[in-house]
Amino acid sequence: MHATIAPHNHSNSGSSNAAPARIGSWRVVDIVVASVLGVAAGVIFWAWGLAWETVSSPLKVALPGMQAALAAVWLFAGVLGGLVIRKPGAAVYTSTLAAVVSALVGTQWGGFLTIEAGLVQGLGAELVFLLFLYRHWTLPVAILAGAGAGLGMAVNDLLLWYPGAATEFIVIYTISAVVGGAVIAGALSWFAVRGLAATGALSRFASGRQARISA
Repeated sequence: MHATIAPHNHSNSGSSNAAPARIGSWRVVDIVVASVLGVAAGVIFWAWGLAWETVSSPLKVALPGMQAALAAVWLFAGVLGGLVIRKPGAAVYTSTLAAVVSALVGTQWGGFLTIEAGLVQGLGAELVFLLFLYRHWTLPVAILAGAGAGLGMAVNDLLLWYPGAATEFIVIYTISAVVGGAVIAGALSWFAVRGLAATGALSRFASGRQARISA
């Protein structure tokens, strides 16, 4: 990550035409806002961890593997960070920071595995934004980023937490993670950005200006 004071990006369309040289430059405000998002998400992650067994148990019983759909709540940080900051590394940074905060507050999954999961999940979203060269921030791209985070979560969890699982479980878990990620982390994060933009909180970001113009 590289911090620099860069001019504002005046993009006003869903497909940003910002100069490539500015795409990789992080401003101080980018770091601050991404950090705030990461910390806030980390607290939410911690709270979701406390409620996890209660909310996921019915799904585990009804259809083992489908609990991954609810686990997608842990995926929104990376997608939200990417959509707001619109810079390379934002999804990984926000997701990993959220995991670090969650681990520091306390989690039943252990510090290292929690942080590692946040990194992998953020990377799943980051790769989708990279695929679109950090120029497209539409709802479909957000949904794909959420799905990418969900796929990252599924691969990571199946390798570390469910080694040797039955094929049926693997299929259900993966589909649930991808769909949950697309809806919860992808679509909801995109609408959350529009909601934040409407308040003026993102006025220093292209994401905020674009959302207000298209509203």
